[in-house]
Amino acid sequence: MARWNSCNVLDATGETRQLWQFVPSGDALKQTLEAKMLPSEPLPAGPIGKDWQTLYRKKMNVAWLPSNKVFLRALQIPCNDVAEAKGMVELQLEKISTLPTNQIVWNFELMPGVIGPLRTALVVIAERPYVEEFLGKLEGQGYLADRLEVPFVDQLLATKVQHDGVYLYPSPGADPQWCLAAWFYSGLLQTVSFFHLPATPTERGKILRDHLHQSAWAGEADGWLTSAPRCFLVAAPETAALWDPLLKDVFDTPLQVVAPPPDQQLAVLTARRSVATAPQGDLLPPEFLVRYHQQLVDRIWMRGLGAALAVYLLGVLIYFGLIQVVQFQYDGVDTRFQGAALPYTNAIKLKAQVAVLQEQLDLQFAALECYKAASDLIPEELQMDSMNFSRGKSFTIFGTAPPEANKKPSDYNEALRNAVDAKGQPLFFRVNPPAIITRGNTLSWSFACDLKQNENE
Repeated sequence: MARWNSCNVLDATGETRQLWQFVPSGDALKQTLEAKMLPSEPLPAGPIGKDWQTLYRKKMNVAWLPSNKVFLRALQIPCNDVAEAKGMVELQLEKISTLPTNQIVWNFELMPGVIGPLRTALVVIAERPYVEEFLGKLEGQGYLADRLEVPFVDQLLATKVQHDGVYLYPSPGADPQWCLAAWFYSGLLQTVSFFHLPATPTERGKILRDHLHQSAWAGEADGWLTSAPRCFLVAAPETAALWDPLLKDVFDTPLQVVAPPPDQQLAVLTARRSVATAPQGDLLPPEFLVRYHQQLVDRIWMRGLGAALAVYLLGVLIYFGLIQVVQFQYDGVDTRFQGAALPYTNAIKLKAQVAVLQEQLDLQFAALECYKAASDLIPEELQMDSMNFSRGKSFTIFGTAPPEANKKPSDYNEALRNAVDAKGQPLFFRVNPPAIITRGNTLSWSFACDLKQNENE
């Protein structure tokens, strides 16, 4: 668990929910939290929530999937390597699965015990739609799972198998009619079955005995049942008292009761397997893990942006505070030099007035030069009706002419285009082409000239 800071295990399969949290303590796991909650109560946000600290203080959320919603199979494979074992299991997946492979999620665990080259792989198969529905419920409670596990796997691993036989694991939860039967022979888990029993004790006992006898016959046929089977019931005393009459006459050997590990110990085993350096698989669909990771990254970015905005607002407040200090200093300087400001203001005012008068004088001279050029250069055939000098920017001429003088406005326009002022500089920056309109026996013409003062505008 060196790369993990904590691991949470959630049991949400019963009438009450249980949450454990473990942290590494040397080579062991130390429990730091155990909480029981009703389904209506919220889960503690602190232990299960993830934020930017999980980027370097990694936290794993594990959830227990209901055991009666999975399908278990035991395969003997000649392999001890996890990667190779996964490939071998995957090759047999279509054979052992009751559903199409695209509708399931699966996992496997290499069980202890080796005979020659063979080792048992315990395969766990779950229906994908149910897993997605289960994860949706956990998301509604704020629990984003990193792994899905089945507690029966850890219960099998925790069982100390000292004798060959069948080990029965009745479900102590809300549906006690489920039972897991695991056959251990020659140091290997030979086969495992998870079956449902009727509600009435009579029918339950009959079907249980028939199922165990059929499994024993199948073991004899396969060659792994080498001695008379013994029956072991892994259950608490109150559960064993209910199941003892059902199993009393199954085999010739007496029923032996084995104490099961408590839920807390199962949670420790689940956490230890989940944080292993090389986990052998996971029932959590990969797309959920990717989406959860993206949600975490987005949440960190949003909180980072919020923190940056808070820092920015703090900087703005500090900036405005400094502005107030500078303003106070400026007001003091302004007060000291207020007496010297009036003469300067008067001088600026006089300068502006002189500039205005000079501009008016320049406009007057410009208007006179425009009028003079217009009157000197107009052909005799043309008659000028009016002139308009607009704000010193444009000079517009309106006039009339007889029809035979239709080319004279253009000549007049060209003459004004080449007109110069008293300094020999072009008088106009632009002379627009004339607009000529015929009205009966009279031509009306007009054109506008832009003064050279507007050249840069």
